[in-house]
Amino acid sequence: MYLLRVLFPLLVATPLALQPAHAQPYETQPEAAPPAVIQALEAQGVSNIREFDAGQGVRGFAGVAGDQPVAIYVLPDGHAIAGTRLDSKGDILDKETVENLVAKPMSDQTWASLETTPWVLDGEADAPRIIYVFTDPNCPYCHLFWEASRPWVEAGNVQLRHLLVGMLKEDSPAKAAAILGSTDTSAALQKHELSYDQGGISPLESIPDDILEILEENQLLMMTMGFRGTPGIMVLDDGGVIQKYNGMPRDDALADVLGPR
Repeated sequence: MYLLRVLFPLLVATPLALQPAHAQPYETQPEAAPPAVIQALEAQGVSNIREFDAGQGVRGFAGVAGDQPVAIYVLPDGHAIAGTRLDSKGDILDKETVENLVAKPMSDQTWASLETTPWVLDGEADAPRIIYVFTDPNCPYCHLFWEASRPWVEAGNVQLRHLLVGMLKEDSPAKAAAILGSTDTSAALQKHELSYDQGGISPLESIPDDILEILEENQLLMMTMGFRGTPGIMVLDDGGVIQKYNGMPRDDALADVLGPR
């Protein structure tokens, strides 16, 4: 995995653009087969590689390393440079191109991984709009978002999938564990939210190892996704690209998050 590790300090780590660019995967361009170094990087874990026009004397490729976009420039001698290319004024070249090329594949990959996490369903399982939310049981803004989402959830238009974490208070992990350890996690979450002003669900005295592992993995995932607090909200836009919202959305942004009622 040496090659992949080398790439991470050089990643183009900027917010994703909304619209995918028009380019063909390199596999569909038989007139320009992928160089050996690109094939080697793909074998090391760089995914969703697409070629773009980088000008004369160099071939440009965009890909995904881990969960970040990366630009790779292949030189005439077959060697490659991964990272940021600058113009004569010191401005970054190709940033939007790289982001656009990998935004949709990155979102597909991330969304698929979210589906396999131990989330708690809030709403109807067949509700068409899916929203993932990193939630701390003691987070007042998580509770506000839960309240604000009721018209959409109760209408059957939205399902929230809560990824529970325990960060804010000393008993946050034990409260999250009480929900995750319930035979009906959805009912436990609803009971907690309905009694939030009175303290919510009673914390467990001891957290089982398997639930503690879930909480730790959720917190790591939250940080990996770029959230440093709760709620951390993720939803797909009309183009299938993940949009992230840090904290409680403003009133004028709620419709963007929750969609039509």
